[in-house]
Amino acid sequence: MTDYTNQIQRIKNKLLEAKNADKNLKVFGADRHEYVINKPTTLESVTEFETKYSIKLPDCYKAFILEIGNGGIGWQNSAAGPFLGVYPFGENINELIYENTEKYLKEECLLVPKMTDDYWRTLNRNIEEDTKISEKDYETELGKLWSGILPIGSQGCTYLHGIILNGRYKGRVVNLDIDRQKPHFTYETNFLDWYERWLDEIIDKTLLQDGPSWFGYGVGGNSEQLLTKYQNETNTESRSEIANAILQKATIDTHLYEFIEQEYIFDKNNLTLIQILTKFDYSNAKKYLLQVSEIDFPLAMKVIRENAIDKGNEWIEIIKKNIGKIENHDSYLNIRKILEKTEIDFGEIILPLLSSKTENIRSSVINTLGNLKNKNKYLDAFIIGLSDNSKSVVLHSLYALYESKEKILIPHYQKILHSLPVEKSQIEQNIENSIISNLKLFNLTREALQSKPKILNNKKWYQFWK
Repeated sequence: MTDYTNQIQRIKNKLLEAKNADKNLKVFGADRHEYVINKPTTLESVTEFETKYSIKLPDCYKAFILEIGNGGIGWQNSAAGPFLGVYPFGENINELIYENTEKYLKEECLLVPKMTDDYWRTLNRNIEEDTKISEKDYETELGKLWSGILPIGSQGCTYLHGIILNGRYKGRVVNLDIDRQKPHFTYETNFLDWYERWLDEIIDKTLLQDGPSWFGYGVGGNSEQLLTKYQNETNTESRSEIANAILQKATIDTHLYEFIEQEYIFDKNNLTLIQILTKFDYSNAKKYLLQVSEIDFPLAMKVIRENAIDKGNEWIEIIKKNIGKIENHDSYLNIRKILEKTEIDFGEIILPLLSSKTENIRSSVINTLGNLKNKNKYLDAFIIGLSDNSKSVVLHSLYALYESKEKILIPHYQKILHSLPVEKSQIEQNIENSIISNLKLFNLTREALQSKPKILNNKKWYQFWK
């Protein structure tokens, strides 16, 4: 058995440091496990388990449960650990394979780091392509798929982490999804390195954030280590992974920032690099963001929304000037979230997007206006929405007008009702129901509007806001 004495002692010390660094239990899962680990298991229990399943546990994992601890007070009595913690030894072993666990735990693991999509599809082929697969054959295929993997902790929902029990990658931790999305190996070569990295990233505040941080899905290391890795790496994909790991840090050293800045000057098409610059020194990065906004305005807004959303006030005039360049829904959402953080009345800024060729954008603009406190100011916009050729836009306009008692709306409601077919789709039925509901504000019924609708003067958006 490999001697992990020094690392075991480091981990024990770092557990205390991590608990002190996260006194408010902000790290994902910490509010459940509270950094508690119960006393270690016994060598007899480990030997009994290994004999029962005809396996030899990886030395790194065995050292953890024998010398650090086993189980705790977290989810399903998990010990302190990444996500929802580390399962008590010997429990939840059938989370991946429901039947014949003894058979498959000792089998060779078929998963490999950085496996291709084609390779993963090949492993799943019999399950995916055989629509009449029996329950027994399905369990057999699952057994092959997850063979040689011991589940060791939950990440929430259908996600968990397991440890490879045999073969070339024995001792490695792998992130898994019971719904069979492609697995993702962690970058550390054994369980203890993975666990210690988790503690390091709590202590350096990388993981002190709201919600899951997806720890272990990217490259690990402190600023100095990541800089060295980046400098020594020649593979473009690997360099990109390292850059993404830097982006996840809570803080980085000055010399790392300066290095990234020089890299960005050399490669201005690298999105991750400008994100790093913006996140860690917005004032310095703003000159680069202004350059990006002239070339690719939606991209600049994406960077700001993700890394400097509190600086939105500085970009209001630029947004006004370039709002017409927004052509996809995600770009609109970036703009909206930036403007929402400014706390200004931004309805006027997004009005031009009512003429967007993208249905989702028009629908979202109407929805956004309808949620503003001063939405009555945008009655003309909702009237335009009522005559839109998209049923989604029409429906969102009706929702926005739910409390409006403006009589000018009645002929518009009448026109829509007369345009609806007898056999209605779900969205058409929702439109009819919304109109009927809105008409109650005027003490009117659907039947009261059966006469031929008046001819309406449907102005274009620019005629209202020219």
